[in-house]
Amino acid sequence: MTGHQGLQEEPVTLPDPTRPPRPTPGCDVCGALDQQRAQAEEAGNVRRATTLEMEMRQHHATRPPKRR
Repeated sequence: MTGHQGLQEEPVTLPDPTRPPRPTPGCDVCGALDQQRAQAEEAGNVRRATTLEMEMRQHHATRPPKRR
């Protein structure tokens, strides 16, 4: 008997939701949000830091894909 030999899909890799998102290199918006997030975190303002992380993730999600 032969085994199933279909195409194997790559595993899905999800970002760690407990870590802040990484700014996209060269993106001024990402850089500004990341700087504000770091300042809020240093000041102990977890709520503000989390809000900025969410804005950064949404910014990544709404950016149009780069054309090659």
